[in-house]
Amino acid sequence: MTTTPPTPHPRQTLGSPAKVQGIGLFTERDVCCVIRSARAGDGLRFVRTDLPGQPTIPATIGALCDTPVHPAFAAIPPRHTALASPDDAACVVYTTEHVLGALAGLGIPDATIQLDAPELPIGDGSAQLFTEAIIEAGIVTLDGCIEGLVIAEPIVVKSPDGHASIRAEPLGPGEAPSFRYELDFGPGAPIPPQVATWHADSRESFNTFSREIAPARTFSLAAEAAQMQSLGMFKAFTPRDLLVIDDAGVPLDNAWRFDDEPARHKLLDLIGDLALVGCPLCAHITSTRGGHSLNHAMAKALRSSQ
Repeated sequence: MTTTPPTPHPRQTLGSPAKVQGIGLFTERDVCCVIRSARAGDGLRFVRTDLPGQPTIPATIGALCDTPVHPAFAAIPPRHTALASPDDAACVVYTTEHVLGALAGLGIPDATIQLDAPELPIGDGSAQLFTEAIIEAGIVTLDGCIEGLVIAEPIVVKSPDGHASIRAEPLGPGEAPSFRYELDFGPGAPIPPQVATWHADSRESFNTFSREIAPARTFSLAAEAAQMQSLGMFKAFTPRDLLVIDDAGVPLDNAWRFDDEPARHKLLDLIGDLALVGCPLCAHITSTRGGHSLNHAMAKALRSSQ
């Protein structure tokens, strides 16, 4: 159900367009992305300016797409979030989670994201390139607040084997919404168990997001990276560009930005994927070992609760 949230969410927008350029992680194509303000209530949406008619793709869980960006991903859980136009399934935008995380983390519910290629720029694997561009463009606070999604009962989604789960808990009186990620790859894993949290309740929480969550980079183990490169992927990147972790848990030709950077990046993905619900979440969200598939399942469950 949807009611007035117990903690008001200020409505914010971009003061001017924010421009980001780079290459896509999976497509390795050059792309220019321009994030523009949108009317209150329009929500977040992508526009493929490189296609005839400049089709629009809504940034909602209903637009989730399972078309693999590379044949190697056809039989494995998604490693990113892809969305497709409701009018043309071939019109897809890949790796949306970081820009959506940046907009949600900075408290911007309405924006048009224009891009001239099928995939967002990856930068260094974090959301920092988007948050920096948005902050430079300016964030304007508008009159009024945003209606958020309030849940009356806990909502839980689990992986088929029960190893991973995401739980949404109702807020208590005076409590602020929160996101928590619990990372645990099991005994002997190169990356130790760690936890990252973020409270989404005020302008200061937006500042905290830009400092402590947005810079956290995506990562892969050395064996995974080698396998992907053997399939012809990631040729444009080296461990200096994106985090690759050796068997001892040490970044190759790189360094951690935070001791718990992997958990912070998983938290970033969680925030970005749950932005597909289409409004702020008035709940406590806890993900234990979850990934994109489980994030998508929770977004669908929350959307269905309205």
